[in-house]
Amino acid sequence: MHESGETGLTHVLAVDDDQSVRDLITTYLGDYDMRVTAVPDEREMSKVLTREAVDLVLLDLRLKGEDGMDIARKLRATSKLPIIILTGRQDDADRVMGLELGADDYLTKPFSPRVLLARIRALLRRTRMHETLADTVANIRAYRFAGWDLNLRLRRLTAPDGRTVPLRNGEFNLLIAFLSAPQRVLAREQLLDLSRLHNAEVYDRSVDVQVGRLRRKMEADPRAPTLIVTERGAGYVFKAAVAVVRD
Repeated sequence: MHESGETGLTHVLAVDDDQSVRDLITTYLGDYDMRVTAVPDEREMSKVLTREAVDLVLLDLRLKGEDGMDIARKLRATSKLPIIILTGRQDDADRVMGLELGADDYLTKPFSPRVLLARIRALLRRTRMHETLADTVANIRAYRFAGWDLNLRLRRLTAPDGRTVPLRNGEFNLLIAFLSAPQRVLAREQLLDLSRLHNAEVYDRSVDVQVGRLRRKMEADPRAPTLIVTERGAGYVFKAAVAVVRD
């Protein structure tokens, strides 16, 4: 995450074939100190991405003569840029497909400019948090807690008795989220965001399912957990002290 260009303004690239939508986005976000480059198609989008630093992409999935889904897929395959998809369809098909392709958020047309601004700000905050955590985790070789050892390089969890405990990707990512913020209450949304640092395999309420799986693998009595404890109405807290082993 960075501030783009000589002006230091956040640079949003909007891809929409509707001139009125491009004008609305450009004017409104510009009033809130954001720089907007608005283009009608993939060809122009590619030109901008080649020559300029961009912080976030707004992408209409229903471009004339082009497959917005395919554009989203290619964009995610070559870039980690935050993506918010725009769709005129009221059903869930576009939203689900867009999120599965790697988009970070979506808005249904017609949308409120205020809601768009709020979504952009929230996504940029999450992106900054992820990048800060990524920088931290990059220098960590292992976490140790209550006799356990999680080796990040080998993706291996070792129990106090020496057993290797296999973890699915979602479980591994969620455990890192807990270990990066021990003894702090983390809401489901926070755990979801932290887990997505590595990939997007942890979704919304399935955080509860993943927590249940971790408890069954790590707790002496999963029904009375001492490591991952529920804070009613607030989320979860990882109770053990955590030692960090750095390279």
